[in-house]
Amino acid sequence: MRSYVCVKAFEIDGDRFKPGISISNSEVGLASLSIAAFVLRLVCQNGMISKTEVSASYRHVSTKILSEFPQVLDKVSYELGAQRSQFKLSMESPVENPESTLASFNRQFGLNAQERESVEWAWPMEMGDTMFAIVNTYTRAAQWDELSAESSFRLSRIGANILGILQ
Repeated sequence: MRSYVCVKAFEIDGDRFKPGISISNSEVGLASLSIAAFVLRLVCQNGMISKTEVSASYRHVSTKILSEFPQVLDKVSYELGAQRSQFKLSMESPVENPESTLASFNRQFGLNAQERESVEWAWPMEMGDTMFAIVNTYTRAAQWDELSAESSFRLSRIGANILGILQ
């Protein structure tokens, strides 16, 4: 069973984002209770979900979650603020040659021919001269109908990974 708890949405340069916490629990008690933070971009429906570095997982037989839960929530709150800063930074980070940057990331992440084609399909819809456009090109590419579920998931994660490496 998975639940999502969203907190107050925020806006950066007209784009809306909704941070939240994902809590999942095994329905039959064979797995663990997991807590993770995420940020969902709302302005377009390209599906970008950026997972934060904070997550925790507890076996059901452990009482550790009871003592650590407040600290996990504090870390999640901090990480969501950091994610907000990453989105803002991506909007402020210019890219001199976006097409070359996309080609470089395609090589770096080892995209197959179909994934590269989906990036080419997505670029005109997300075109821009910032890292935000680059990140959103990958998450938009994940929506291409010709892709397998695995490739769609992979492209969404690549977008989030690129966002995460900005400094």
